[in-house]
Amino acid sequence: MSVGTSYAEVMARRGAIVRESIGLDYARYATGALAFDYERLLADTGYGLDEVRGIQAKTAVGNTPLVELENVTALARSAAPPGRGARIFVKDEAANPSGSFKDRRASLSIHEARRRGFAGVVAATSGNYGAAVASQAAKAGLGCIVVQEAFDSRGVAQPETAEKTRACEAYGAEVIRLSVGPELFYVFLRVLEETGWFNASLYTPYSILGIETLGVELVEQVRERTGRLPDVVIATHAGGGNVTGTARGLRAAGACETRLVAASVDLAGLHMASDRDFNRKSFTTGHTGFSLPFTTWPDRADVPRNAARALRYMDRFVTVTQGEVFWATQVLAELEGMERGPAGNTSLAAAFALARELPEDGIVVVQETEYTGAGKHPIPQLELARRMGVEVRRGDPHESKPGQSIVIPERPEQLEAPDVDLEAVRRSYLRHAAESLPAAALLTDADRAFLIEETRASADMVEEVLDATHPTTG
Repeated sequence: MSVGTSYAEVMARRGAIVRESIGLDYARYATGALAFDYERLLADTGYGLDEVRGIQAKTAVGNTPLVELENVTALARSAAPPGRGARIFVKDEAANPSGSFKDRRASLSIHEARRRGFAGVVAATSGNYGAAVASQAAKAGLGCIVVQEAFDSRGVAQPETAEKTRACEAYGAEVIRLSVGPELFYVFLRVLEETGWFNASLYTPYSILGIETLGVELVEQVRERTGRLPDVVIATHAGGGNVTGTARGLRAAGACETRLVAASVDLAGLHMASDRDFNRKSFTTGHTGFSLPFTTWPDRADVPRNAARALRYMDRFVTVTQGEVFWATQVLAELEGMERGPAGNTSLAAAFALARELPEDGIVVVQETEYTGAGKHPIPQLELARRMGVEVRRGDPHESKPGQSIVIPERPEQLEAPDVDLEAVRRSYLRHAAESLPAAALLTDADRAFLIEETRASADMVEEVLDATHPTTG
């Protein structure tokens, strides 16, 4: 029997399409009106940490080097008060097959797809994840389709996005390139339904479990090199998987006191779904256009429940400017001989600022790097910015205005990493949760306990926001 293909008809079938393409019945894990058993969802995949490490080792994923940035540390100390300036290390995830930590995310999804006899995999992404899925699918002998939001209505694509298209195609994937707008998820669902292939979503439990190995390796390597645990680990934050998986890995390795800091590029005022704003940003991921919406409501994902729950795991959330990331990219190349792409350098810019707050015997780890390539270099990104009417200059980076100006620091002491107000973020999450409820819904103690765990908020804050947003929940 034929089925309708209109936007409304496909969206009405989204639950069935996703369930068929992943094989997970998310309804089994609902334990209340809001409460959801994420731990059981992860456990029911059947993959333990040791098994995941073994799966990744077979395709050369993981066991990436930990590099101490001695010259960058020295520069940070030169701009810090006496006795301050922690040692800065970086986990060089560019050593993975497709050049980023997202090989870890893709590896377990591809393994599961092959184990269950799927002929291919489908992923919706504008970034490195598509290349990771394509790379792992090639190794497994599976077909691969990447659905990519690639350009604005005039056909203009960011150099970084075009570079990622090239990488996906190099691994043999078919890339469906779309303009910015709501059709991405619609096309993704249609491809899943028409092919019957596996849904290699960024937000499944397979993706999160794949990243846990990164946190574990990081702890093991720091302990081996220094005899102690890191004080701070900084993860570039977008959809939440990087923060969630890394933090879970840190805990699994015994680093429960290590602080996990999420870092994003500040793109306040730009709308990611806006055709006008799409190319007025110089970063396709790791920015507040993704990180704030996903932190305040993670279930805006392409699966019923996102296995990435960043607010549960972050101890601090900071931002850096676009200019500071470009500066960090240049410094890493010129001082350490490491030419790496922009995503990990978001965390490096934050690490440079935060290391100056800590004593010299402190340890800060930048949790990932990514490969660089023609479109990921600062020069083509800045050239596009200029073509879009964005001013590019040297000066105080905090004079930057996203979409209007990019100001690259002149001196190292100008780098800062201001905090995002986590209390405001928690309140926003709680409002979203309350607004998602049916009008007459009553919350149980399990729901309230779930919200406290989700947000790390106090019971009083949870009650206050629920009463103000959804008074019938009492």
